[in-house]
Amino acid sequence: MGNIIAWIVLGLIAGAIAKAIYPGHQGGGILATMVLGIVGAFVGGMIFTFLNTGKLALVASAGLNIGSIIVAIIGAMVAIFIWGLVTRSAA
Repeated sequence: MGNIIAWIVLGLIAGAIAKAIYPGHQGGGILATMVLGIVGAFVGGMIFTFLNTGKLALVASAGLNIGSIIVAIIGAMVAIFIWGLVTRSAA
């Protein structure tokens, strides 16, 4: 349970940072940023774990360290990019 809470907190931080450095204007407010950051942190963490261990799972290494923040920011930027594609094609 603590692992999931750590990824949520990490996602909130990563979402804010990713939205600040992502080029262009993204729609959505703070709630969308938080959700995309959390999704990005989960996805980024799962991919990072998969590349390191070959298993697609969340592991206990979800601490607030530089490596996990970078992975979460990259994951959040990917989530923002995909969200932009989805919302542009829907409009």
